[in-house]
Amino acid sequence: MRFEILRLDDVQGTATDTLIADADTVREFVERAARTGERLYIRPFKTV
Repeated sequence: MRFEILRLDDVQGTATDTLIADADTVREFVERAARTGERLYIRPFKTV
């Protein structure tokens, strides 16, 4: 399964960057965000 990861702006909470990734990559991003305090929004990515 693939996911869409959106980095969120600290001030307004708007998406600043988007990445489509597999579950292992999502785990890496979540761990890094937990260490740095970065805000992420993660949702399943629908393939067409």
